[in-house]
Amino acid sequence: MDDLNGKVWKFGNDVDTDVIVPGFYLDAPMAEILPHVLESVTPDFATRVEKGDLIVAGTNFGCGSSREQAPAALKKVGLACVVAESFSRIFFRNAIAIGLPVLTCRGVCDAFREGQSARVSMKLFQIRNLESGVVLQGDPLSKEMAVILEKGGILESLKGLNL
Repeated sequence: MDDLNGKVWKFGNDVDTDVIVPGFYLDAPMAEILPHVLESVTPDFATRVEKGDLIVAGTNFGCGSSREQAPAALKKVGLACVVAESFSRIFFRNAIAIGLPVLTCRGVCDAFREGQSARVSMKLFQIRNLESGVVLQGDPLSKEMAVILEKGGILESLKGLNL
């Protein structure tokens, strides 16, 4: 997987799946969900996010209910990656399953301000602040998760298998 470069959107601790995708829109088609992604904490997020941008967040990102729409909507609005101090286990696994790169990295919140530029290497499990030069080492993914992510998610990794 190539390095991911983008502008940082910064969020705090305990960003739950209801904040990422409001429950009111869960049964709506993805096109109707997208304008409401993260609107309760950053009302103009969906209109200002650009393809390749990154989220840097605190602890317990993606907590709450186990809705797959949360990582799917983040990927669909164009986010390249989410780097957080820690993730809810189910969000982390759902993100890998749909092919959204996620990296657990202690100290990441202190190393970035919103709007700064970052480069994430999912091969080295590192994030670099392109303005300050700070490089942080994240937690490596298991070999199996790395393969799933490299192929674009579980469905993509199953294509071509004779099951």
